[in-house]
Amino acid sequence: MKVNQLSSCFCTTDVSACREFYQKYLDAKITFDCGWYINMDIGTQGASIQFMEPQGDMPTYSGAGVTLNFAVDDVDAEYKRFMEAGLSEAMPLEDHLWGDRGFSVIDPIGNSVYIYSDREPSEEFLQYFRA
Repeated sequence: MKVNQLSSCFCTTDVSACREFYQKYLDAKITFDCGWYINMDIGTQGASIQFMEPQGDMPTYSGAGVTLNFAVDDVDAEYKRFMEAGLSEAMPLEDHLWGDRGFSVIDPIGNSVYIYSDREPSEEFLQYFRA
């Protein structure tokens, strides 16, 4: 199978809160919006995310267990911006031995939003990287 793109769609009654969060904090660009379903592009590498209100008896997303990872050039600047905007950290800004520096916040429907910049991994973790 040749996959051309991967995106995630979350079924929620809070589409407007998600739209506002991702536009405000992650500079998401709306590419489709019919009110109950939105598609937003994030960054320049073809990443997108969707949120939709339940149609019929569709179950809504419970907000547990998903982490969305966002690689950025300057995680320290983003951390400062997020904290100055009044968001609470779910995970503090830290260097990680596996090769990044990052922090996380929680989006309006309970997703962990992990913001990070790559760093050199420790010797312990170098063995796990594949070419």
